[in-house]
Amino acid sequence: MNDTSPEIVKMVRDRYMQMPGEERFLIGMQMFETARTIALSALPQDATEEDKRRHLCERFYGNLAAKVFPKQSSRHSGLVPESS
Repeated sequence: MNDTSPEIVKMVRDRYMQMPGEERFLIGMQMFETARTIALSALPQDATEEDKRRHLCERFYGNLAAKVFPKQSSRHSGLVPESS
């Protein structure tokens, strides 16, 4: 779904393109860290570091998690509810 007018999309894109690359990079890093914090907040407080890494890999990279963590995905460990 896209509820943004093409004029606003162009304005925002133009504004970002006027920023130095370093500033755009820092904004991207901050956005990633925010998304990471939100994803980790879905886990129980006592989740292990491996569970956290597995959960983040699943959330951000989908099926790649099964290759990186072949033993068990967090969806099957009870950390993340199954989607219906």
